[in-house]
Amino acid sequence: MYKFKEGFYTDVRIEDVYETSILYTLGKLDESRVRKYKAAFIRVFDGNLWYYSATSDLDQIQNEIDKLYQNGRPNPDILNHPIVAAFEVHKDTKLQYTGNSVAKTPKSEKENLLKSFFPVLNSHSSIKLWKAIYIDARKIYTIYSSKGTELVFDTQRAGYSLRMSFSAEDKTFNESFQFGSSCFEELQKDTDKLEEYIVKCESFMRNAKSVTPGKYTVILSPLAAGVFAHESFGHKSESDFMVGDETMKKEWALGKKVGSDILSIVDSGQIPGSGYVPYDDEGTAAKETYLIKDGILTGRLHSASTAAALEEGLTGNARAISFEYEPIVRMTTTYIKPGSKTFDELVSEVDDGYLIETIKHGSGLSTFTIAPSLAYRIENGKITDPVNIAVISGTVFETLSEIDGLSDKLELLSFVTGGCGKMEQYPLPVGFGGPYVRVRNMMVQ
Repeated sequence: MYKFKEGFYTDVRIEDVYETSILYTLGKLDESRVRKYKAAFIRVFDGNLWYYSATSDLDQIQNEIDKLYQNGRPNPDILNHPIVAAFEVHKDTKLQYTGNSVAKTPKSEKENLLKSFFPVLNSHSSIKLWKAIYIDARKIYTIYSSKGTELVFDTQRAGYSLRMSFSAEDKTFNESFQFGSSCFEELQKDTDKLEEYIVKCESFMRNAKSVTPGKYTVILSPLAAGVFAHESFGHKSESDFMVGDETMKKEWALGKKVGSDILSIVDSGQIPGSGYVPYDDEGTAAKETYLIKDGILTGRLHSASTAAALEEGLTGNARAISFEYEPIVRMTTTYIKPGSKTFDELVSEVDDGYLIETIKHGSGLSTFTIAPSLAYRIENGKITDPVNIAVISGTVFETLSEIDGLSDKLELLSFVTGGCGKMEQYPLPVGFGGPYVRVRNMMVQ
């Protein structure tokens, strides 16, 4: 389709994008917008430097390619360069969402989905402020490369978030009720579940007790465990952190014992949801990559550049948030593998500890902090009082080694608001999750 000059590696990534964004505050419509565009990211490599361009005028792609060639020097041995040699070549069309594209659903139906929750939100006087948000996006990618790649594939996400601020008797509490999926038709208009959740939040706000700081056994919900795996371990598995850093390479040497024998953490772009990418933005096929298997560090995430630098295989993790950015090493769906215990068994074996059900945020690399939202005391094997916990924290390797129980059911989560941030690229859609995870000796404050 395009004329690629010998002596260079060239690829073109075209994005055909449809997006919807709807926002209500206390029932008042603040935003209802549909955005559609086509644009391209182009790059050229001469074996020494990369040259980039982006354009929203698809008729100018060939001109942009030719301009980039003028900046470089032809390299007759370019195909043998380690980075270029690493690139996979695929010819494939994988359009999963043509029949149920979010672009086919009228915007009015998306607004009505949010409106179905308004009576429940308005019926609770403790909710002083609420926002209802709907977001969807379908992207059709077309990728060509001078090595012969010809790909067409799509990704899609849709979902809503109901953000609520509670206040009563000089007490306040903020929480959200959200659901995400790959298709609009799969979104749940579950007003009964929202009602139950609001009642639970009101009870928590009124009855939550303070905690005595110290080290306790903590059970992390699939949400909390997934965020922990993403923030505290997943980012350290993005291999661009290790290129040129000998200390980091030694700390994260493959084959090293880094966690409990029952712990395995996986990243995969093959799983439907907000982290689904059948091919990454360099045209590499999605892989299931074990980052930890049975407590042993077994893999890390790569682009072609980092795979060549560390002499390891591609994983399908070169991603960009839009056509304006180059692909960098990013996660897809990162999760902890389930174990063999039931949730009730995990709880029954705890004499003095806490259950973290939802969280506000989490962060960290070598050390981490997670700020819980809904949390509960566990006493003598039973869940008892709601508690206010500011943070739970620890060092990553110590915490991974203190995991002593995993529930037998895996829950993977797709949230369409927010996303993963790295460098200047935010927000990137990702998935995460896990089973319920029990950790000994976690610092609670």
